[in-house]
Amino acid sequence: MNSGENSDILDKKTNDKKNVPVLVITYFVVIIFICMFAYIIVFMVRDSRTFIANSYNGRQSLYAEKIKKGSIISSDGNVLAETLTDDDGNEYRNYPYSNVFAHVVGYDSNGQAGLEMSSAYYLLTSNQNIITQTYNKLRNEKSLGNNVISTLNTTLQSTAYDALGYNDGAVVVMEPDTGKILAMVSKPDFDPNYIDSVIEDSQDSDSSYLLNRATQGLYPPGSTFKVLTALEYIHENSNYQKYSYECEGEDIFDGVQIHCSDYAVHGTVDLADSLAKSCNTSFANIGMKLNKQSYKDLCEKFLFNKDLPYDGYYRKSVFELNATSDDSEIPQTAIGQGDTLITPLHSAMIMSTIANGGVMMSPYLIDRIETCDGNLVKTFKPNTYGKIISASDARLLKDLMLGVTSYGTASDAFADCSYTIAGKTGTAEFNDNMDSHSWFVGFSNVDDPDIVVCVIVENASSTGASAKYIARQLFDAYYNYVK
Repeated sequence: MNSGENSDILDKKTNDKKNVPVLVITYFVVIIFICMFAYIIVFMVRDSRTFIANSYNGRQSLYAEKIKKGSIISSDGNVLAETLTDDDGNEYRNYPYSNVFAHVVGYDSNGQAGLEMSSAYYLLTSNQNIITQTYNKLRNEKSLGNNVISTLNTTLQSTAYDALGYNDGAVVVMEPDTGKILAMVSKPDFDPNYIDSVIEDSQDSDSSYLLNRATQGLYPPGSTFKVLTALEYIHENSNYQKYSYECEGEDIFDGVQIHCSDYAVHGTVDLADSLAKSCNTSFANIGMKLNKQSYKDLCEKFLFNKDLPYDGYYRKSVFELNATSDDSEIPQTAIGQGDTLITPLHSAMIMSTIANGGVMMSPYLIDRIETCDGNLVKTFKPNTYGKIISASDARLLKDLMLGVTSYGTASDAFADCSYTIAGKTGTAEFNDNMDSHSWFVGFSNVDDPDIVVCVIVENASSTGASAKYIARQLFDAYYNYVK
């Protein structure tokens, strides 16, 4: 190799070294560009609707200058929210059902809430005929926004609202195989037609009537939680059918005294009887036999301490027991007391999972988007969150909960109904005075479930109201007027 060739090789190596920083910078810029492009696509496809729906986003005002906000309509064709114009030409939102849909539909003044907020993107978008939109622009008139057709049913919503009466609490009705929310009521409530004065009054009051208790109210689950305690015992004990306990009305477990409701003596009970009769001492006994970490793992499979697959505002349910917890925490936990907390929506989702053969569906409130002329723009389809438990486990729990309504604590409410019901009652103490909330959560048409109903009545020990009788009204309304 001559000196010229050596020189060329050295020059090439030198140039290659000089080019390395350029190449690194080039690749870095390309990667940054790809990431930015990907983010824009994700934002446009997934996040833009949420961003625009944020009540603090000033772009909503820009949309509203060009678009007359569309209506929110029930699944059975009733207008739940609409834009009207007063005599001075000012637009305002009108809520024909006043308080009945207050929390779930929400409001659009002095902030936003409910469907008014989460569906703002669709309501402030117009898919009118392009010629009509062009004509409106030329005349400096607004185009009509799209309508949101919700999953809510007017009959079930009204029944739930009336059945709760003057009691504080919440009701959730949903389809277990789709996740459609058919009704969602929270009390105390308010009239969204006067939301400005409502918010002003709330600032001078301790009342929490703006809070949607169905999604944001955290309560001890009481005996409804025994369904999960029973399932964990079944998982850990293949001979669970041989379980037996002698209930004497009260007992002490690791220094913790547990008593049954009204100190009732249930006598000899197996697992099925323990759930049907809601025997506290038996379930405290069961809890003491469980592996604490496995117990927690099961609860977290059902999304305790986890995010829910739900687009609206909610609070996470809480399960505190773990492998390092003291055994003295188990008895109360096993019967749904202690530090365990749950929202009514989450309780309905757990029951829906059991009703749906162990598959949890994501709950949702929007069925489809239509133009102001009724033409279809977009349809929302059921979304499977995941397989939580096996179909055989779900069947076992269904059979156990049939005992609750056939000869157990809910038999007086459902014994004469024309449809089958599986479910669980609950009495959840919330203070040292033993004041308690009343729960019922269950599903109808057990072999091919139609709906899940979850009811909580706050401080029912003082008001005398019972969640199971309210639930009965919901099931009756469904089969008499809806299905």
